Amino acid sequence: MSDATLHAHSLDPDSFAVQIADSIESFIVATTEVAKGDEPDSAVPFLLLEVSQLLLTGGRLGAHEDIIPEERYEPDTGPDVDVDELRMRFATMLDPVDVFSEVFDPYEPRKAPVPCRISDNLADIVMDLRHGLAHYRAGRTTEALWWWQFSYFSNWGPTASATLRALQSLVSHVRLDQPLEELDGLDTDEDLTEDALAEEAGRVMAQEILGPLGMRTVK
Repeated sequence: MSDATLHAHSLDPDSFAVQIADSIESFIVATTEVAKGDEPDSAVPFLLLEVSQLLLTGGRLGAHEDIIPEERYEPDTGPDVDVDELRMRFATMLDPVDVFSEVFDPYEPRKAPVPCRISDNLADIVMDLRHGLAHYRAGRTTEALWWWQFSYFSNWGPTASATLRALQSLVSHVRLDQPLEELDGLDTDEDLTEDALAEEAGRVMAQEILGPLGMRTVK
């Protein structure tokens, strides 16, 4: 976060609001840089680190008492920033392993996994965070914290958690020298059962994604 932003809000740099905003802005900047593709060899490990750090911020928001906005209705932040380019960049970069399967609610019994995309998740997370950041930069600190806390529970928290599991699994498969099962042909628009997911799975050796995605086995 810039000094101008801090001074504009007259907040202590060590305050909860500044720390949360700083972490969120850092995630947005870092993931946007990764999406440029300048350092593809470190993309997946770096995303694993960034999403892990973001979830620590989310945990702080989740453990905090309910934040009540000062106004009854949310002030207009203007049009949301388009994240389609970010989405497409990640989709291209992560193409061999972009699709993964996820169970949305682990407490909902006998729920079949559904296909998701890391690229979609990252773009959706950034959109949620930017919305709150718009409030913060406009001086509506409480509104920003309320939005980040609310959307942590309702959207970006579960989405980031699922993405973290997918990224951690990718790194683990490579570091442990275990072949990956590719969900070849699987589409996130399809409503597939667990059996269908298994039938779609093909075999892909980890070596095929080491270079492009920045994952190497430990010697």
